[in-house]
Amino acid sequence: MAKTLASVLKKTMIIFLFIVIILIAATYIFMKQPQFGELPKGERLERIKASPNYRDGQFQNLHHTPALAENYSMLGIIINQFFKATPKKQPTHALPHIQTNLHKLDRNQDVLVWFGHSSYFMQIDGKRMLVDPVFSGNASPIPGSMKAFKGTNTYGVEDLPEIDYLFISHDHYDHVDYKTLTALKPKVKQVICGLGVGAHLERWGYTPNTIIEKDWHDQISLDPGFTVTLTPARHFSGRGFLRNKTLWTSFVLQTPSLKLYLGGDSGYDTHFKAIGDAHGPFDLVILENGQYNEAWPYIHNLPGQPLQAAKDLQAKRVFAV
Repeated sequence: MAKTLASVLKKTMIIFLFIVIILIAATYIFMKQPQFGELPKGERLERIKASPNYRDGQFQNLHHTPALAENYSMLGIIINQFFKATPKKQPTHALPHIQTNLHKLDRNQDVLVWFGHSSYFMQIDGKRMLVDPVFSGNASPIPGSMKAFKGTNTYGVEDLPEIDYLFISHDHYDHVDYKTLTALKPKVKQVICGLGVGAHLERWGYTPNTIIEKDWHDQISLDPGFTVTLTPARHFSGRGFLRNKTLWTSFVLQTPSLKLYLGGDSGYDTHFKAIGDAHGPFDLVILENGQYNEAWPYIHNLPGQPLQAAKDLQAKRVFAV
């Protein structure tokens, strides 16, 4: 009897190990797909290692930034999300929207068009700009998950004119979308992003001369009257199991007639006041105001904080995304 039990346990262990090996192999193969992008290596990685914001093998925030608030765990959040009964949090109808024909805009007209979430188009002083575009309908490498609400995904790449400057704040799936960026490639003249993010773009066919990849506080001259400075944000990055191998950033954009702050994702911290003191006042600041959750007080703004951030930035106007 004991010998039979031992034999069954041995067979069970072999089957279990076989299943684990199959799962690991399947995960490895799946994560080699292009939508996951590419980790920095070679000369790009050496530039990253020279950054004062890169320590202990990853980029760091200005201050200690836990991913979750105290008394929260990722396992608890997953259980609450998928297994506990909660009120439905999705709209029952398509959200109202206005479809602007971007191809027919007068080049001399200053325009901002918000597409939903953190994606928007700007036309200022004759230049056309795009920020964190996601038009595929979902913000995840897994098809059919993290789907856009109805009414928020009515634009496609075909609706966009030629883009002078594409700004990417960080490489999360709801800001860097493989399908959108590969389709956009022929329309984009210049990409501005943080250190390391260019590795994804080059894997997807963007040429190195179209990518400007910089560190916090670096200033770039784009065209006469147009400069952009990369400035800190309080967030994180990553498209796989490894985090913080690429830099997250905000942008100070100076055009011939306006100064703007493009916030990206960020929890509230002292960097807003520091940026306001160094670069303000701003004609317009664009700040996140919709990702709030009690579990994320360090990496996203909580209610009320965008207005305090706008004051810190010395903003004349604020636009929420």
